[in-house]
Amino acid sequence: MRSLFILATISATLLWTARAQSAPDEVKDAEGKRPEITQGEILKALSKPRIEVFKGKRELQLFDGDRLIKTYRVALGTNPVPPKERQGDRATPEGAYFICHKNSQSQYHLSLAISYPGPTDAQRGLKSGLISKQESKAIIQADAKQKTPPWDTKLGGEVFVHGKGSTPDWTLGCIALDDPDIEELYRLVPIKTRITIYP
Repeated sequence: MRSLFILATISATLLWTARAQSAPDEVKDAEGKRPEITQGEILKALSKPRIEVFKGKRELQLFDGDRLIKTYRVALGTNPVPPKERQGDRATPEGAYFICHKNSQSQYHLSLAISYPGPTDAQRGLKSGLISKQESKAIIQADAKQKTPPWDTKLGGEVFVHGKGSTPDWTLGCIALDDPDIEELYRLVPIKTRITIYP
């Protein structure tokens, strides 16, 4: 009896080891079909999250590396077409940035701060006379260190991905999602996640 128990234990261990070492696309259920991965399981397993925003489509796309995971509907600033250029223009930025801060106490439910203004904005602002050389240098240095840039220049700042509703365009230049969506995104996206905003 004892030898049967030992044999059964060894067989179960070998079976478990074989399953654990098999590639995900080789794992099949009792009917020989590959089990579907649920959305929740995918979202828990992100290793290289990044964000792309398409202003014209009012879409925010969450990627894991090159793999599209989910698309969210968004609202933009009340001046939605042009890229943000200065404080108070109510435009949403365009360009390559990163998430520089997370605020769980946001008045807009939850928020992810975007590293606007970035180096390209600083160069443009310096060339047009909106900011000084010192301000431009501070923005560029913050980007190099992946820190929050100065938000008190004439280029503006405090641009976030936040909650409180994805329609219509209503923000001061931020990117707004429905509350359940920002809750999900807030959990999945760490500080320093890249975010690229397209026209």
